Amino acid sequence: MQVVMTSTIISIGIPLIIIAICSLHSLVRNDHVAPIYVINLLISDLIQLCCLILRLTPLTREIHDTLYFIYFCGLIASVGFMVCVALERFLVIACPLWYRFRRTIKIPVLVCVVVWALTLVNLPIFLVNKEVLPVIHGIIFLLPLPLFIFFLGGTLRALSASRVPSDEKRRIVGILVLVLLIYTLLFLPRAIFYLTDKKEECLYHLSHMCLKLSPIADLLLYVFMRKGSIDKLLASLCCCRMDSNDSSRMDSNITSSTV
Repeated sequence: MQVVMTSTIISIGIPLIIIAICSLHSLVRNDHVAPIYVINLLISDLIQLCCLILRLTPLTREIHDTLYFIYFCGLIASVGFMVCVALERFLVIACPLWYRFRRTIKIPVLVCVVVWALTLVNLPIFLVNKEVLPVIHGIIFLLPLPLFIFFLGGTLRALSASRVPSDEKRRIVGILVLVLLIYTLLFLPRAIFYLTDKKEECLYHLSHMCLKLSPIADLLLYVFMRKGSIDKLLASLCCCRMDSNDSSRMDSNITSSTV
């Protein structure tokens, strides 16, 4: 069953990710650098899927361990680029002036190089003592949680004072909510498994399958980067929320007037 699901994820994910990377590349320009982080995120997803392909074949123990290490380097890179995406979107709303004068293609390219370099920090540990790697990976997976919450909360607080167009505000909030959901649902279970003393088999298989689904979930970020139908969906959701708020205010006003 796991082999069938893994094969399905690989066959669906690889062509869609390649298409998304090619499409996002056309969006990269000097005043729109966010796709650079998403492109690197999708590249890390491709690395994970390629490792999953090779791990489906009979391998020696040494090659299997090496692929496992490369796979988790891709996962760590994914988490790092998710933080970059959330930070970049947060700065658009919370620090618009600073962001306007600081946004150049050179800065995100340099940040991406640093993120890729940081994924190799655990290489000496892998070569010396592989047994402590799960604990390190659990800590790494757990660290971004307060950052994602801070970025989303800070963005929501700064929305009213921001001069960013309404459709862009909705897209930014949608991206931040999506990043937090992807992290919470797909990465957090693995961190919990690594950091708990009692290793339950059910939690292991669940968290492992969640990690395999992360490349497919990351494709949703590509959808939010593209203007079009997603704007109509977000606008309709916001309108529904505003209508419900207006209705509740009207009901409260009627109640207070009758009293």
